[in-house]
Amino acid sequence: MNTTALTTLLLAAGITSSLAAPVEIKDIEGKHLDVVVHGKTVVRYMYENDISSEARHHETYKPYLHVFDAEGKKPITKGAGGKFTHHRGIFLGWNKLQFNGKSYDRWHMKGGDIVHQKFTKKEVAGHGATFTSVTHWNDAEKKPLLDEERTMSVQEVHGGGVRLVIEFQSKLTATYGDVFLKGDPEHAGIQYRPANEVDTKKTKYTFPEGVSDVKKARDLPWIGETYVLDGKTYSVVQMNHLGNPKGTKHSAYRDYGRFGSFFEKEIKKGESLTVNYQFVIVDGELPDPAKIQKAWVAYSKMK
Repeated sequence: MNTTALTTLLLAAGITSSLAAPVEIKDIEGKHLDVVVHGKTVVRYMYENDISSEARHHETYKPYLHVFDAEGKKPITKGAGGKFTHHRGIFLGWNKLQFNGKSYDRWHMKGGDIVHQKFTKKEVAGHGATFTSVTHWNDAEKKPLLDEERTMSVQEVHGGGVRLVIEFQSKLTATYGDVFLKGDPEHAGIQYRPANEVDTKKTKYTFPEGVSDVKKARDLPWIGETYVLDGKTYSVVQMNHLGNPKGTKHSAYRDYGRFGSFFEKEIKKGESLTVNYQFVIVDGELPDPAKIQKAWVAYSKMK
């Protein structure tokens, strides 16, 4: 979504954008890319792939997006290590990616990496920043199974506790043969993982009105989470785009905070699948579900 459309969405939701905020993209080549607003890091795209040692390889076997606190000092999302080391920031993957008669685990990252190749876009436009990372989803011999263009747009905003809006788009192309994305809600899809230090006794989830059992729900417009780190409360809403595959299941019940959306889909050779999600980052508690629904209705009308 371009920044003009994003601004329209925010205004429809009763949120004002930080129009005068100076925005920068700082790329530490081969390591990570930061979006910086008012001199503070708001997100960091971790894209290094270092195979020089087993430890470094483990830390860098897939790219993901870190979300930082309001001071820009530390992530409020999880990196390598801790409980379920493969859960990292905003990330995606499938534990049963089928290709050429074999199944590959691009969730736990067994027998192959997801490797950043290059950036095709790094753009600051007014009060937002957008960048696109081309990745290869490789097998153990470093041969690609699937190509991806991962585009992330980030904007700092103000209103109702909302601090950041992140647009996350993944275009997956079956360049080398048919691919079937398979798995389950616990081990596949697009996910958000809070930092490892989350207070597991205070994690809670919010759903649209009428949803009593998220495990039985399908194709929800949005799901929300509130979690606590070092005594501070953070919340996030994942918006589900109308154009995403149907039959989507939602995993949003773990006390350590990993939550997100999962679907299965076959991509024929030469074809692509594009999915879109929006992550709204809130400092503090979530607004009333009716307000979140209003924001989603505005989001659903955007291309």
